[in-house]
This record gives sequence, C-alpha cells and structure tokens, in this order.
Amino acid sequence: MYATSPRRRVGLADAARGRVLFGGDYNPEQWPEETWSEDVRLMREAGVNSVTLGVFSWAKIEPRPGVREFGWLDRLMDLVHANGIGVVLATPTSSPPPWLGRLHPDTLPRDADGRTEWWGGRQHFSHSSATYRRYAAAVTEDLAARYGGHPALTMWHINNEYCTYDWGDEAAGTFRRWLRDRYGTLDALNAAWGTAFWSQGYGDWQEVLPPRRAHYLNNPTQVLDFKRYTSDLLLECYAAERDIVRRHSPDIPVTTNFMPMWAGQDAWRWAEEEDVVSVDLYPDPRDPFGAQEGALVQDMTRSQARGPWMLMEQAAGAVNWRGVNHPKPRGLNRLWSLQAVARGADAVCYFQWRQSRQGAEKFHSGMVGHAGERGRAHQEIKQLGAELRRIGPAVTGRHTPAEIAILHDWNAWWAGAQDGRPSTEVDPPQVLRAWHRALWEAHLTTDFAHPEHDLTAYRLVVVPQLYLLTDTAIDRLVAYVRGGGTLVCGFLTGIADEDDRVRSGGMDERLRELFGIRTLHEWWPLDPGEYAECDGFRGTLWTEEIEALTRAEGAVAVSRYQGGELDGLPAVLNRDRAWYVSTLPEPAALRELLRGVAADAGVRPVLEGLPAQVEAVRRGDLLFVLNHGRDPVTVAVPGEYRDLLGERRVAGALELGRYGVAVLSS
Repeated sequence: MYATSPRRRVGLADAARGRVLFGGDYNPEQWPEETWSEDVRLMREAGVNSVTLGVFSWAKIEPRPGVREFGWLDRLMDLVHANGIGVVLATPTSSPPPWLGRLHPDTLPRDADGRTEWWGGRQHFSHSSATYRRYAAAVTEDLAARYGGHPALTMWHINNEYCTYDWGDEAAGTFRRWLRDRYGTLDALNAAWGTAFWSQGYGDWQEVLPPRRAHYLNNPTQVLDFKRYTSDLLLECYAAERDIVRRHSPDIPVTTNFMPMWAGQDAWRWAEEEDVVSVDLYPDPRDPFGAQEGALVQDMTRSQARGPWMLMEQAAGAVNWRGVNHPKPRGLNRLWSLQAVARGADAVCYFQWRQSRQGAEKFHSGMVGHAGERGRAHQEIKQLGAELRRIGPAVTGRHTPAEIAILHDWNAWWAGAQDGRPSTEVDPPQVLRAWHRALWEAHLTTDFAHPEHDLTAYRLVVVPQLYLLTDTAIDRLVAYVRGGGTLVCGFLTGIADEDDRVRSGGMDERLRELFGIRTLHEWWPLDPGEYAECDGFRGTLWTEEIEALTRAEGAVAVSRYQGGELDGLPAVLNRDRAWYVSTLPEPAALRELLRGVAADAGVRPVLEGLPAQVEAVRRGDLLFVLNHGRDPVTVAVPGEYRDLLGERRVAGALELGRYGVAVLSS
C-alpha cells in the first residue's frame, strides 16, 4: 500500500558514516540571526555533528498561503555545512500556521464530543483532511526540491511525534473507507463488531461513525478498529510526505520519531515503512526505575529497527510537562546516553540545542541552557560529545545480541485496555514493564518481537500479556515450543481473537493444551493492595481459577494458591517447556522465576555476579558496564580489557564511580 519504486536500501549508516550522530533539534528562528554563528561555534566545541532543522517552521517557511521564504534556511544550511555539521531536515507539517485553520476549518481535528481543537499549540491537524494533506504535500514538495541535493542533508525527518486523533465528519468518511477496505460488506462488519448486541446492526454505511461520545460503553470492536484506522491514517500522511522527499533524494534516509509506548501507532507496522527507526525518550530522573524504562524503550526500538536506531530526542536536564520537573543529577545524562548506545543507538540527540526563552517549553532544558556555555548541563554535553567521537568507529553498526524475546502487540494492547473488562487495575503497559524489569534486574538482555514474527532464533520467549492473539500468532507460539523453544506466558493471554471475540472456553484451546489447562473456570482480579498467597511468593493484580491436567498428563503445578477461594489451585503451571503464570508475582519472585527458566533454557547474563545497580550489555565485541547507582562499585570481569572511555587497562576487576560507565574492548 505504501511501497514506492525500487531503490537502493538506505539506512542510518548512510547518515552516521562511522560516527555516532550527536546533536539535536535546532530552532534558530527563535533567535536573532547574529546568534547563529555563536551557536555553530559552541556546536563544534561540543562535538555536535548533526542538527535537526525545520520541525516547527511552517509559519516561517510559508507565512501566507503559497508564499515561500527560504532565504533564512538557505543561509543556515550553508552555515552548518561550512562547519562540518550535517542536517536532519524536517518537514514542518506537525504544526500548521494559524492561517491554515482560519481559512480551512476542515483541517482542524475534533474530539469525541465534537469540539474543535484550535491552533495555538501544535499537532492541530486532521489526518483525514484532504485540504491539510494538499498543503502539507505542497510545502514538502518545495522543501525537497530546494534542499534534496544540498550537501548538508543527511536525513529527512517527516512531521513530528504523530499523535492526533480525529472524530470529525471528514474522519467519519475516511473511517468508512477504511472499514470498506477491511470488511468489504456491511454484513461482514456487523459480524466482526458483534452488532447483534444492543441492537447496533448497521443497514447503511452512512450510519457508521467513529466511536463518538455515547450514553454508555462504546462497541469494543468499533473502538479497536478506530485505533487501527487512526494508526493507518497517520501512516498514510507519513508515507505521502516520505515519498515526495524520496523522489527528490532517493539516497537520503527518511525517519519520523516515535513516542515510547504510545498507544496511537502500531509501531511494528510503522517501522517497516521507515529507513531509520527513531524514538524520543524522557525517563523521570527521580524515577527509581528510570534506567529500566530507558532499557525497555531502547530494546523495543532496536527490535523494531532490526539493528541500529536513532535516539531523536532526550533532555539534557529537566522537562517542562511533569507536575514537578526535576533536573538530571550530575552524570545521569551521560549514563543514560551511553546506555542507549549500548543497546543499539547510533545517534544520540536532544530536544533541543538552545533552551527557549519564550513559549510553552521555555522551562524544557537544552544542550545550551539558560545558564549558557558555562552551565553544568552544557559542560556535560561537551564531555559526552568527546566520548562519542572516541568510541564511534568501534561501536556504530554493531549488533546488540539477545537470546530472549518479549512479545508485544498494539492490537492486543488496544483491545485489552478497553472499558467493560474484569479489572481497570490491569494496565497492559504496566504489566509489560513489570516483566521486562524482572529480566533487566536479572541482567538478561532482551529483544522485543511481534507475536507473528519468526521466533526460532530465541532460546526463551516471554509473553507478559497478550489479551488478543490471531490464529497465526497462536500457531507460531505452539510451533515454537514444539520445536524446542521455552515459553513463559502471563495471565489474560489468548482470550480474544482479532475481532475482540472471546474464544471458546475463555482461552484458546491450543494454548490451554500447550500449558496443561483443562478448564479456565473464572478470572479473579484483585483489588489495589490485595495479595494472593502462593507457594513461595505473593501474587498481585490478578488470579485465575484453573483446573489443570494431571501430572501424568504432563502438567505440573510449580506453585499453588494458599487459602481463599483458589486454595490448592495452580498459580504457576508448567508443561514441558511451556509455563503459565496466572497472577503477577511480586517483583523479586517474578525476577527469580524468569531467571531460573532462562538458565534452564541456556540463557545467562553476559557477566555473572553483578551488583544489583550495575548493567552489562554486549554490543558487537564491546562490553558496556554501567553503574546506575550513586555509590562506587567494583565489578568482577574475567580476562583483560581496554576501557575505551577511561583509556585504562582493566584486568579482573573494574572500578566504577557514581553513574560510571566503561566500554571494554578485549
């Protein structure tokens, strides 16, 4: 649907050219032009080799309909190129100028109550508006024609953080078009949506609407399809602009930036349409699990990219959108940046270069903050830039291996997080984080995979929760175990098919057979703060009333519930190489369970005996060791190494200070 004419496959390596790209969003239109030379001087001193231009520049480029003002951008492109800095040039279409909404109200999105989202912020465009798409294509065409051959250009950046929904009338029309393509007939749509319930049967396509505000619960499959449609419509917008810039510069890679764990995009599908997969990452410096949150996003982005990826945005210090916005303590920015490199990033970039003095993000930090070049944040940026230059040739393009895959799917998330379910306390992203955290704390590196991917390369596959599974996905999981793989699956998995239709027996029979479940009688969700006592641990969030096959039939209750309605019933069930966990064990218990199953499957950490706060990741033939604690640590390392950052020899033991990092080469 989105394919263009055949061309040489380009990617991040074409932009990086053996370096780690280092820089960030540069918004010089916010500053007098005499500031630009000073900016470039500071960039060179900090080791910046890449800047992103034009992300929010539509009103500057097109101040009135059809008018183009490129002179300022001409001078800027020439200036950064003369100073050896490459440009990731953005199409400015994420933030239309006020005149577009004033002259063409159809370009403005509407919410589920029918209220218009006006200009004055950003992302105020309707993805389904033909007028918006026409103006977006026109400005992209002229931008690509002018700069597609400019020697500074290293990458195209389409739009920014695609994240809009639209319930308006034009969206209703494109939603019907999408549904016709998916189902063909109203009879098929009625069957898929289960419209026999609550007298919802549709007899005319004009009756079909986006799931607008309803008196009570919306139809769940209608809501699920609306989320699928929204992801696809935004992808159409991306692909239209991508194809324009590719036509003018076929050898320049194209990207757009994901927001981590955002519900609005099926990132597996989107990643297939990008030359470079990039993400914005902003863990809270005060979050005790901030490093693990970063590792999760990095693992997921690397897996979507199937190799090196781009950290498009992070903060040099504080952000501006939390209730309380804490700066990063000394050394944390360096630590988290190098963690991204360890987990596959070949580009480490920021929002933004110079901190704004006005506007909604004036308290969002920059690589040059309000304190200027003498500020601590900028001094740490200079240190990081020098270190990335040092390790770049040794690390770029290298693979970060993993023998474990965690399965994640947006369709399962969308369906599993709807209203009218057994427990609103069960949040699919939080369950996913809990399982990834358990593996991260066990010092085990993981990939992510879609449930329909080929899983044969992995020794262990982990399914935290996939409420919705297609027949193809279930067959792949069964075949994976039958082929010798080890599978650990969490509760509330395989409950519904792709139309959110509950499968017979409350769980797909192929999975019940695989795990040794004779009957799944009832789901027993837990209240906040409630626990289920089990053999050896306490369960949280959820329990299930399971009747298992007998031991003679191959099913073993590894742990049973103790007391209450489920007394004596299995909490953790094992059959051959398939494990089913019917609750969410407390963190330490889940970590030890997964550590033991991984060891039995032949998966072990890259370094044994690591302190709890230390992370070790192998990338290519380099070993990254990162101390996420404030206290110094000593790490045992077998053999002799050279630390590329500290320019020291390491033999037997490695000393790491507060937030310390070593990149070890044997």
